[in-house]
Amino acid sequence: MTTESSPDRPFDLVVFGATSFAGQILCRHLVSRHGTDGDLRWAIAARNPAKLADVVDSTGADVPRIIADASSPEDMARLAQSSRVVVSTVGPYALYGSELVAAVAGAGTDYCDLTGEPHWMQQMIDAHSATAAASGARIVHTCGVDSIPSDLGVLFTQHQAISRLGTHCNRIRMRVKAFKGGFSGGTIATMMNIMEEQSSDPGLRKVLANPYALAPEGQRSGVRQPNVSVPERDEASGSWVAPFAMGSVNSRVVHRTNALLAYPWGADFRYDEAWMMGTGIGGAARATAMSAGLGAFIGAAAIGPVRSLLDKLLPQPGSGPTPEAQENGFFDIRFFGSTADGRTISTKVTGDRDPGYGSTGKMLGEAAHALANLDRSAVGGGFWTPATAFGESLIEPLVTHAGLTFDVLT
Repeated sequence: MTTESSPDRPFDLVVFGATSFAGQILCRHLVSRHGTDGDLRWAIAARNPAKLADVVDSTGADVPRIIADASSPEDMARLAQSSRVVVSTVGPYALYGSELVAAVAGAGTDYCDLTGEPHWMQQMIDAHSATAAASGARIVHTCGVDSIPSDLGVLFTQHQAISRLGTHCNRIRMRVKAFKGGFSGGTIATMMNIMEEQSSDPGLRKVLANPYALAPEGQRSGVRQPNVSVPERDEASGSWVAPFAMGSVNSRVVHRTNALLAYPWGADFRYDEAWMMGTGIGGAARATAMSAGLGAFIGAAAIGPVRSLLDKLLPQPGSGPTPEAQENGFFDIRFFGSTADGRTISTKVTGDRDPGYGSTGKMLGEAAHALANLDRSAVGGGFWTPATAFGESLIEPLVTHAGLTFDVLT
């Protein structure tokens, strides 16, 4: 480690939510990558001591344990003071994450998570940015499949465009070529909570609809952004495309990155995400079916009684894809960039596990480790995106230890 642990902060890293489905995957990755008694001094934390003991048995994470309740400000303050970095898998974050973010911001403790909740991120940014900047806490949301592949993929594409074409892309289209994986109960609970909050707070819909919602205050508007909401033929990829549900999170993170970097890609930079469904009549049919299915699910989940029924029928928190399904999962996403004068570049980012879990656990582990080693003279306190916190320095460990690839195609 670049900074030794001190007596008042005995740990370099604490995994909060180690008993969650994603938390257990993260623990297995940390055991495999760092062991339990190596240079990285880490601990696991959760509310239930019996379940925490089970995690030790099932993952091999035989490290110190901390009992802490996400709803207790005192517990969260104690947790924040125990470590240089806290990595949280406790979601939905809008329900269980706010006390911890307040605590780390006040304590000057670095923090990362895998949230995909833009409205909650905006709330945390607005409430705690000044405190984090003053204390030196570096807070990095969306360090899983939301939104490391998209955020670093755009950064990689822009740097390659500048190197090869001599200028940046003023538009990038991210297109999902393949995405094989399952949903956990925690992910479904997060989706349902967002729908619940929208029903009780109509103003929230404006936040969720704004592509600039995560930009710094005063910079939350800009040029009209493209948005694939219906089946359409995509000129960049040559494929029929359909809406990609995660695009609503990833695009906002990418636009925050551009803003935090002082708009190196221009204030008129446009970005969107969609799912490639193939060419011809078959591609059109698949795009139509995907669009209709997503629209039907969102429409059903917006109705209170139906949402309650879905809560009972769908997987519950703590459950998720089997180890075999995680091993067999993968993703392949493509970036089609174009410059103001019409030149183009295409790149791809791939992952070798179930995107939301097998791959996300490894991405989150590498982000947390990078955060523990991040030079404070280079990145100060505040709320950062993966691309602005780590830059391309995170790509090498992601490739070496997390099964990702970053490549230029044309």
